[in-house]
Amino acid sequence: MKRLLGACVIFVCCMIASASAEKPNVIYILADDLGYGDLSCYGQQKFETPNIDRLASEGMKFTAHYSGNTVCTPSRAVLMTGQHSGHCHVRGNLGGETGAPLDPKMIVLPELFKAAGYATGAFGKWGLGQTHLEGNANPLTHGFDEYYGWKSQSIAHTYYPTTVVHNGKEVPLESGTYIHQPILKHAREFIASNAKTNKPFFCYIPTAIPHAAMHAPQELHEKWRKRLPQFDNKIGKYGAAGEPCPDVVNPIAGFAAMMEHLDNEVGKTLQLLQTLGIDDNTLIMFASDNGAHKEGGHDPAFWNSTGNLRGYKRDMHEGGIRSPMLARWPGVIKPGSTSEHVSGFQDLLPTMASLLGQPIPKQNDGISFLPTLKGETSTQEEHEYLYFEFCKGAKQQIFSQAVRVGDWKAYREKGKAMQLFDLGKDPYEQNNIASGHPKVIAKMHTIIKEAHVDLPTQK
Repeated sequence: MKRLLGACVIFVCCMIASASAEKPNVIYILADDLGYGDLSCYGQQKFETPNIDRLASEGMKFTAHYSGNTVCTPSRAVLMTGQHSGHCHVRGNLGGETGAPLDPKMIVLPELFKAAGYATGAFGKWGLGQTHLEGNANPLTHGFDEYYGWKSQSIAHTYYPTTVVHNGKEVPLESGTYIHQPILKHAREFIASNAKTNKPFFCYIPTAIPHAAMHAPQELHEKWRKRLPQFDNKIGKYGAAGEPCPDVVNPIAGFAAMMEHLDNEVGKTLQLLQTLGIDDNTLIMFASDNGAHKEGGHDPAFWNSTGNLRGYKRDMHEGGIRSPMLARWPGVIKPGSTSEHVSGFQDLLPTMASLLGQPIPKQNDGISFLPTLKGETSTQEEHEYLYFEFCKGAKQQIFSQAVRVGDWKAYREKGKAMQLFDLGKDPYEQNNIASGHPKVIAKMHTIIKEAHVDLPTQK
């Protein structure tokens, strides 16, 4: 009888473990304006990011992953919808506070998790409209159970806002609150509460670091000012609509302090997973919404934030759209592995659909990279091409376009001839070889016509 009871207990435990393994927790951390060279695991030499680097040493590093666009709002729209920027409803940052709310008719990323029985939470910068308003701009409308973060994209230019939004309600903050700290505290509370009830969760952390004002916790900023006193003559300025945005003495030091703070927060999150006993059943991903910026006093040349790639934010060269991408899932992803698989933000939606056993939404343009995560590279489907389109102004007029096909990279700005680069031989896009490859240029023009769908304002 005891043997039978013991066998039953083992069987039940195995069933619980199996059910848990079928529903891994997912944490997706999205940095803001983090360059390809801003992590030490991608070559940063002047500061270290040891906790973020663990995602690489204990998981997989992608070397050909692309953000959704070269600025914040459209990149987030690609991530949520799975549509590339030739189909997405927004292809540039829009002025004002209205943002670019998601289409409620689409099935977007958090809704996949809700359909699979997950708890869902978003903590940080939404970037797709004002989060305290009812309607399509609110993350709660699109499948998130909880949201805690900035009210709007423009207010996310400061780390010292007067209010924060929690589940659609604008709440006053104590003066001098560095908002990134309570944001990450709420994210970890969300993780802990769901782990304790054995509820699988999707935790989306779109941090604003290292975007805009070079604000960092004071003790870290002072630490880096002592290391970089030669830059104390510099003042970093950045405005935020109706919000306090203090100037920064030595924004060069402020950037390193911000990065150390973000790395510390990632370390706290990794430690929490171990403490809760859910480390082995949690997939963590880390990426950036576009390339390195040159605002608020940040000096990407000093830090080599692009990792020597050409271009910056608002630019369709590799430095504007190539994103660091890390994925860690103990027991599934091979530790210390590197992938050259060409992928982009539009691929996260089908990847999660495949992971969750959910149907891929009809609007999707992406390809699941789940086989790559699992080391099943022989079954990994490849993109025929990746297409990018960056627009400016209220009417979203096309400013630049880019296409990647294998190692070929085409780049075109409004009113200028198309440029062509061979990224295999010329990863830094130094040599325009368009004149020697007319057939490739013709193919790229054909792809642009195929990939671009007019927005109503572009017709």
